[in-house]
Amino acid sequence: MGGLIPLTDASRRPVRIPVVTALIIVVNVIVFGMELTHGEPFVMQWAAIPEQVVSGHRWITILTAMFMHASWSHIIGNMVFLWAFGPEVEDAMGRVRYLVFYLIGGIVAMLAQVVADPHSTVPNLGASGAILVMYPRDQIKSILLIFIFVKVTFIPACLLIGFWFLTQLVNAGQVANAQTGGVAYLAHVGGFLYGVIIARLFIRRVGSPDAA
Repeated sequence: MGGLIPLTDASRRPVRIPVVTALIIVVNVIVFGMELTHGEPFVMQWAAIPEQVVSGHRWITILTAMFMHASWSHIIGNMVFLWAFGPEVEDAMGRVRYLVFYLIGGIVAMLAQVVADPHSTVPNLGASGAILVMYPRDQIKSILLIFIFVKVTFIPACLLIGFWFLTQLVNAGQVANAQTGGVAYLAHVGGFLYGVIIARLFIRRVGSPDAA
C-alpha cells in the first residue's frame, strides 16, 4: 500500500496570491457539502448524465458537474493536486485567463466522458482540467507513502503527473462508483490532454496587462 501526495512546486514561487485557485477550492468544498447535505436528489439534478446531455437536455450539468465529487477521497485528491500546481499556473496566466482556462478545461473534460459513453445513465462528477503540464522539470515537494514508511521528497513534475495520467489512462472509459455518483476517468484524461495542448496559449506575455 503506497502513494504520493504532492504538496507544492519547490522550483518556483508565485508572485501574487493565488486568489482564483483558492476560490475554486472553496466552491468545490461548498458544493461537496451540499452533496452530503441534500444527497442523491442534488447529485441527480446537477451531475452530468451522458444520456440526457446527448438527447439535448440539461446541458448546464456539463458546467456544474466539474465542481462535484463522488467521495471524500475524490475531492481531497483533486484539490490537493489543484493546490500543488494551480498557484504557479495562475501566476503565469493571470487570474482572468486562468479562470477561463480552468472552466473551459472542465467542460472539455466532461464532454470527453459524454462522447466516450453517450448512453450512460450514471452521473459523472468532477473534472481535472486544471491539472497541467506547464513546468515538466520543476521539482514537486511530495509526501511518499510506502506502507508505514513516510518521507518528504522532491519529484520531477513530469514523473508525478505522468504517473497520475497513466493511472487514469488504464481506467479510461470506466466510471468508478463511489457513494452517490461516479469518478469519470476519461474526463480526467480529456482534461489532462486539454492542459497539455492549450495551456501555453493562455500564458501572459511579459508586460501584458491583466484585468485582475
